[in-house]
Amino acid sequence: MKNFKRHRDFGFFDVDIRLSKLSQLGDPLEKLSKGIDFEIFRNILVENLSKEAKGKGGRPAYDYVMLFKILILQRYYNLSDEQVEYQINDRMSFMRFLGLTISDDIPDSRTVWKFKEQLVDMELIEVIFNLFLQKILDLKLVVKEGKIVDASFVEVPIQRNKKEENDEIKAGKMPVNFEDNPHKKAQKDTDARWTKKNGVNYYGYKNHIKIDVKSKIITKYVVTDASVHDSQVIDNLLDESDKGEPFYADSAYTGENQEAIIKSKEMLNKVCEKGYRNKLLDETQKANNQEKSRIRSRVEHIFGFMETNMNGMYLYSVGMARISAAIGLMNLTYNMFRLLQIKPNMG
Repeated sequence: MKNFKRHRDFGFFDVDIRLSKLSQLGDPLEKLSKGIDFEIFRNILVENLSKEAKGKGGRPAYDYVMLFKILILQRYYNLSDEQVEYQINDRMSFMRFLGLTISDDIPDSRTVWKFKEQLVDMELIEVIFNLFLQKILDLKLVVKEGKIVDASFVEVPIQRNKKEENDEIKAGKMPVNFEDNPHKKAQKDTDARWTKKNGVNYYGYKNHIKIDVKSKIITKYVVTDASVHDSQVIDNLLDESDKGEPFYADSAYTGENQEAIIKSKEMLNKVCEKGYRNKLLDETQKANNQEKSRIRSRVEHIFGFMETNMNGMYLYSVGMARISAAIGLMNLTYNMFRLLQIKPNMG
């Protein structure tokens, strides 16, 4: 085999030259690092996590903000804890994003997992999501010209359980042999559910989101198992801040109960109408639906970004608490990149 011939020896500035090349090629992580001030998360992380570290008799080995940025890397590239450890060691763009050099110690997968578990246990992800949302609101980028709601499946690995175990899980009970085996219990997801849509079976959860029509920023989210119908979470997604705005959604959100909720929130109902076998839509209704769909379809751009740019909506976490945190981070990561698009010179 012919060996590749180097033109010159390794030089002092070679790392800078390679990073400069990555910048020229459009490194998205460099744009994220320059466009988002991650220091805004420091206080909330330190205030909550330092107490726990102090209680256990030690200070953190790694910077909290740097560890949080690793979680953003995970969600943007959809990486497991083991994969993100490897990629940080392997990729210069990852190290630059985290402020690390080749000589720095890299957090291992266990450290990443433990940090993430702390955020889950303390229910901090939604708090952090709302903190960043408030920064966006302060920039006057959410102009209250309407809200859109929709939901997307977030699939997880299918559980291989016995029939009697599945029966107990469906009944809301924990199978006895799971309780007797802590290691088995830790690997079992008793919160995920099956559902079918358009003839396709899905197993996992749903990410229900509410977005601002103009900016396409996610302003609120709710996580449920996959069997929960989209329309059942309207009351949780809508709030006082939406008063007086148009409300857009597809025909899955029709029905007397949903209409009553929209009316109680004092929003203008722009939900697409649904036709029935004995009551087809007339031409006026079809034209109205087409106009509503033109606006409502903007929510599909968010799920499209998650599916393509963020490498899909498939998670390997187990249980509602961890999945809710991962989906919250997914929505936060989308908001960060969306903010760069609508206000690229904010940094």
